[in-house]
Amino acid sequence: RLFCDVKRADDSSLPADTRKILRRMVARDVRSQGLVCRIGSECEFYLLKLDENGEPTGQPFDRAGYMDVAPQDRGENIRREICLCLEQMGILPETSHHEAGPGQNEIDFQVSDAVTAADNLITYQSVVRTVADRSGLYADFAPKPLKGQPGNGLHINLSLAKGGENIMQGEALSAFAAGIMNRLCEMTAFLNPCPESY
Repeated sequence: RLFCDVKRADDSSLPADTRKILRRMVARDVRSQGLVCRIGSECEFYLLKLDENGEPTGQPFDRAGYMDVAPQDRGENIRREICLCLEQMGILPETSHHEAGPGQNEIDFQVSDAVTAADNLITYQSVVRTVADRSGLYADFAPKPLKGQPGNGLHINLSLAKGGENIMQGEALSAFAAGIMNRLCEMTAFLNPCPESY
C-alpha cells in the first residue's frame, strides 16, 4: 500500500490533497491548543453471494443476526482472515462480530491519530474487498445495500486529551460537541454523500 501527498510538477501542494487538508486542520485546531485528538472507527459491511458471472446477487452470505456465532454466522472465518491480514499490515482491530442484518459484519479498530485513522480505514476497506473476493463473495459498504434490512454504519469514535489526560468531560466535552454541531451541515456533505445515507 502506498499513501502520499498529492503535489504539482513544480512540487507545490495541490489544494485538494485531502491528507494535507486533514493534517493542516489538526495542526491548526488541535495541536495549537496542546490537544491530541484520537479517532477509532467501526465500519460495517455486508457479505453478498456472487452469481456465475462473478456479479453480486444481493443475496446475503448468511441469515445470522446481531452477535450470532457459528454455525449461523458464516462470516466468522472471513472476518478472522481480514483481522489477521490487517494485523500483519500493522493495523490493530479491536473487535469483530456479526451485525444485525443477514450477512452483515463489523470490525472495530483501536484509536489513532486522524491521518493514520483515515489511512487505515481506506486500507481496511481494500482488505475486506480482497478477502471477500478470494472467498467468492462481494463486500458491500453501501449505506443501504439490502432493502428492508439494517443499513451499514461507519461509526467514528473521538477522544480528546491534553497532557496525556482524557479531557472529554464537563466543559471540554460540551465545547467539543458544540464544535461538531456547529459544523454538522458541512460534515454531513462528506459523511452522508448519497440518498441511501438517509
